[in-house]
Amino acid sequence: MRRANGNLKPNAFSLAVGRALRRAAKRARRVARMHGTRIYVSRKGKIVALKP
Repeated sequence: MRRANGNLKPNAFSLAVGRALRRAAKRARRVARMHGTRIYVSRKGKIVALKP
């Protein structure tokens, strides 16, 4: 179903996928903090290493 502005309305599956990705990222940061490793993410099209 389309919204008034033309965008598609997110269904339950896509909402669940978004929640799962955020939960996985949170867990990855926690594990990296426990082991003292860096997290690699994409920022402005480049891969950067971050300390959690």
